[in-house]
Amino acid sequence: MLLKLLRESLGQLVVIINFITLPRKMKRSTEEQKKVNQQASKMSLYQFKRCPFCVRTRRTIHKLNLPIELRDASRGSAYRDELEAEGGKIKVPCLRIDDNGNTQWLYESAEIIAFLNERFADNTSTELNS
Repeated sequence: MLLKLLRESLGQLVVIINFITLPRKMKRSTEEQKKVNQQASKMSLYQFKRCPFCVRTRRTIHKLNLPIELRDASRGSAYRDELEAEGGKIKVPCLRIDDNGNTQWLYESAEIIAFLNERFADNTSTELNS
């Protein structure tokens, strides 16, 4: 009981600190952002709100200004069942990438972040105040 309370309290603290220290969003031209939005619309992130690895991944999504759908995979959620049935395991964060009829499930926050940075980071872009 005490351990659960401690875990939930620390998780809420992580969420609050994340909110206070959110990075600035990447700014792109309207045309570039439309292309990014189209690519990101084929992705969704299965996550838990208070998971530190999920927070880290969401920070990258925010920084890269990506409109990726966030899907809460907590107990009792339809997304949790979907993650297990289609992805093969309940492990978050997990990025689902649908492309040309194929679905790829990318686990591990470091791998997801590296994938997103490689695909969407643009060194010539400037940042937009959030």
